[in-house]
Amino acid sequence: MAVTWRAVLLAALGIPAVLVVPSGGTVLLWALVVLLVCLVDVALAASPRRVGLARSVPGAVRLGEPTTCELTVTNVSGRRLRALVRDAWPPSTGAVGERHAVDVRRDEGVRLRTRLVPTRRGDAHAAAVTVRSMGPLGVAARQASLDVPARLRVLPEFASRRHLPSRLARLRELDGRSAVQVRGPGTEFDSLREYVIGDDVRSIDWRASARRADVVVRTWRPERDRRVVIVLDTGRTSAVRVLDAPRVDASIEAALLLSALAARAGDRVELLAFDRRVRARVAATTGARLMPAMADALATVDPALVETDWPALVAQVRERTSQRALVVLLTALEPAAVENGLLGVVGQLTQRHQVVVASVADPEVEAMARARDDVTAVFDAAAAERAGLERAAVGVRLRQRGAEVVDALPDDLAPRLADTYLALKAAGRL
Repeated sequence: MAVTWRAVLLAALGIPAVLVVPSGGTVLLWALVVLLVCLVDVALAASPRRVGLARSVPGAVRLGEPTTCELTVTNVSGRRLRALVRDAWPPSTGAVGERHAVDVRRDEGVRLRTRLVPTRRGDAHAAAVTVRSMGPLGVAARQASLDVPARLRVLPEFASRRHLPSRLARLRELDGRSAVQVRGPGTEFDSLREYVIGDDVRSIDWRASARRADVVVRTWRPERDRRVVIVLDTGRTSAVRVLDAPRVDASIEAALLLSALAARAGDRVELLAFDRRVRARVAATTGARLMPAMADALATVDPALVETDWPALVAQVRERTSQRALVVLLTALEPAAVENGLLGVVGQLTQRHQVVVASVADPEVEAMARARDDVTAVFDAAAAERAGLERAAVGVRLRQRGAEVVDALPDDLAPRLADTYLALKAAGRL
């Protein structure tokens, strides 16, 4: 049983009687009157457990975009329902207006709407619905919390999609340039030309040679549709907060932009989120289904506080693709982590694939390196400069092993990675 402000007011009305007859019996008598009124009011209230409840939420919504949860309340108690209904959600959903006052006649229903503005990606599970049923006097109420399961999947924001139109324009320019059609080893037939010393005799077109009375060879051009394997490191280094957000969030933005761009270029995109086991995977998905599948898979990817098993990660990549591909490793360029993990195995990937290592830089470290306000700031700047030099040295060692390195601030990582992809495509290195 829950009491309302009216019960408090009713109890306060007995103060004059106590002042007139100041005795324990007077207080006890008035307390019994208040209790009796509350019990009668509760007995006349509709049962909160005999209420039909049903939640309806969208299947998914992007981070930061508003949506609505619709709660249907049906009164099957046989009495008039005067109640306060709380449609409870986790704080990360940003629920607004979750408390609703209802007055529903018997065998009727009402629809209540709660506005949700999620602030964190992932699956948000609704809490219990609390129904506080008031009596006709409004002095006391019966209350119950009922489980009404509902799940809202919050997809990544994909704020980097604002960079997509400009990169698609550059991609169309590349497609229109004849220089992109680099003749060389490949599988797409390009043209015939006269044989010169040094040509592979297996390329000779004997029928064309017979017609022309001269030896001619076929020329080929590399395939335009290549495989792009995006590997998202979800180990402990991805949990580091950069600009009040985990590092993995910036990596997800970069993965989404690159996937959208590569898909429009006709490349086959595969995603793998891994630390010591596979956390998410998207494969064999093309066309309009790719981006929804990528967003859905990345929505629930969270950092795991474990060291990434790099040999196992490389084995996963080699198992999934045998032909040459662009392998993008979204990880951290922390010197200790790279030297003890990635550096020892990246050569196994660069032997067969074009590898790009992309990492998020911390703008606070860069700001610290520029500060010279006092003695403490100078020492902090020296430490930041040293960290930057160690980070650059790690990048050099990765490049020596054949990998491209992209090290950028959170807002710049996605467009920088897209630019690197376009540059590799223009140079015929994919």
